[in-house]
Amino acid sequence: MSDTPNKPVKKPAGGATKSPRRRAREFALQGLYQWRIGGADEAAIEAHAHEIAGFEKADRNFFLDLLRGVLKERTALCEALQPYLDRRFDELSPIEASVLLLGGYELYAHPETPYRVVINEAIELAKSYGGTDGHKYVNGVLDKLAAKLRPVEVEARRRGK
Repeated sequence: MSDTPNKPVKKPAGGATKSPRRRAREFALQGLYQWRIGGADEAAIEAHAHEIAGFEKADRNFFLDLLRGVLKERTALCEALQPYLDRRFDELSPIEASVLLLGGYELYAHPETPYRVVINEAIELAKSYGGTDGHKYVNGVLDKLAAKLRPVEVEARRRGK
């Protein structure tokens, strides 16, 4: 018998630790939320991110690329997403809008990341931070955008190759 009482072992949510890229996506989402809700600019968002616990575990370069890329390309991203929305982009919840911008940017600017990975990561962000069924909406919109931006990859996946 041991002198120490049995204590339950706490596991991270989802049973696994988050990758540096997933953390970068989360911090980018938080930054885009700050931009969308409070009007924070890129410099303020970047400065604030460094103060948040856990930022040191994120892929800093990926975070910066996502944040800066989305802010720079936001008009083009909104235009690319709009045909797949059931309302105007500015009527989306701030979380759904930010997740869609992130996913759209990653589909466009990071062809090395498989489109299903991009969509799955966006779904996970929407599940963690968004409304009840927001992840379903994000999935549908990004799936349609992926078919437009990466037709060869999407068709190959559909054919099972």
